[in-house]
Amino acid sequence: MAKSSSVTFVLVAVGGIAVGFLAAQVVPGLTATAAESAADSATIAEQEQAPNALAALGLSSLTLGERTRGEITSAGELNGNDGSRYLRYIISLEEGALVEVSLGGTLQGLVALYDDELQFIDSAETVRYRVEESGDYMVVVSGADARSYGPFTVNSRTVELSDSDTLTIGTPIDSWLGSTERELTLTIEEAGMYQIEMRSDEFDAYLELAGAGGYYREDDDSAGNLNARISDFLAPGDYTVTARSAFGDGSGLFTLIAEPRELPSDGELRNDGIVTPGETLSGWFSGQNLSYQLDVEEAGMYQIDMSSNDIDAYLVLEGSDGYYREDDDSGGDLDARIVDFLAPGGYQLTARTAYGNDSGLFTLSVAPRDLPDGIKIRNEGELVIGETLTGWFSGEPLTYQLTLEESSVVTINMRSTDFDAYLDLYGEGISDSDDDGGRGTDARLERALLPGSYTVSARGFSASGSGMFELEVSGEPAEIQPDT
Repeated sequence: MAKSSSVTFVLVAVGGIAVGFLAAQVVPGLTATAAESAADSATIAEQEQAPNALAALGLSSLTLGERTRGEITSAGELNGNDGSRYLRYIISLEEGALVEVSLGGTLQGLVALYDDELQFIDSAETVRYRVEESGDYMVVVSGADARSYGPFTVNSRTVELSDSDTLTIGTPIDSWLGSTERELTLTIEEAGMYQIEMRSDEFDAYLELAGAGGYYREDDDSAGNLNARISDFLAPGDYTVTARSAFGDGSGLFTLIAEPRELPSDGELRNDGIVTPGETLSGWFSGQNLSYQLDVEEAGMYQIDMSSNDIDAYLVLEGSDGYYREDDDSGGDLDARIVDFLAPGGYQLTARTAYGNDSGLFTLSVAPRDLPDGIKIRNEGELVIGETLTGWFSGEPLTYQLTLEESSVVTINMRSTDFDAYLDLYGEGISDSDDDGGRGTDARLERALLPGSYTVSARGFSASGSGMFELEVSGEPAEIQPDT
């Protein structure tokens, strides 16, 4: 790179061409080639006049660490490519410094940085750059398009970087990630919940945390916007925090911070044990499925909720005789909820995340759920012509017995607003079924039946469905001849 006087030399050499060229830092397609060619053709006499020419051009200077106010108006220099207007500034930078130049105010636009040979460095609302050589640099403020006008502020500062290999609880550090990962030691004095975050606007942040006894956690994007976060319950001891790019080739400024997190109000975390209806507990998920024993003493409807601001909650409920239910997001947002009619007995309740290795705090609650007024659930027993009953499907077929004393044309309707109803009828040498013979996804069977005993199976088209249904049986006596 040329020394600082080259900026003036290039401006003089390029003359009016430089105006259109310098606006191109926000418009892909124009490069520094034209400016360099013009500079090469300048005379030695023009180069000797460079120190006085800078003042003649009337370019304002920016001072690092200070705020400068300006305004883009229709009188500004014109970018011939898109019609936007721009202003140019000169700023002096020292080798090795990490500088940040940002655009504020009401103007919709960008700030761009060029080196002293008009080589494009970067453009954005905020530009960060590690200075490779001391000298004068060009800062250009441009509207986003031909309709972008208004006041703005240009803020510049030197970012103080830390090269410490120690991360202290509660003390954030700004650092620079180069071609290799950064390793820091984190000492935990007291057991508890902690959160470590790595944030960067310049690359996809990735965190690893390793400790004694084989402890290991890693994370990519849990903090959002390509930022990394590890939240976990940590025992006292020394941990190694590795900060790197997710794809191995990213570099730039990043911020790293470790902070304690508050425990639940009762100060207790339960990651196993027995949970009973009416109880709410707090747990901590850290990559391994957590198993609880749910004891149900009285048959009825129950609602199980797993809520978390840290992880995508997922619930699995298993019981005897093949009972199985699972849920991801029925509780809203990323919370899990299972609502079902449960028979008395013991169930295994598993709390986990839907995917990935996220970790964090969650609450788990089990509560009885009242049935609508006048509703009583019947999931088995005898069916009577003219009867309508309410049942609850939870993945396994429910069987009822229908006994006919005389030949009849029987109609069976199964209606539900919770799942896709399905009916099976068999006995006395017949077998029949229906999926959507009623309205919508309701099931309907109409069949002439001889006297005898029949089984009606009420279920969902899918075993994963669940919910309340109505089962209605009607019939009229009819003369029916048995098949020969």
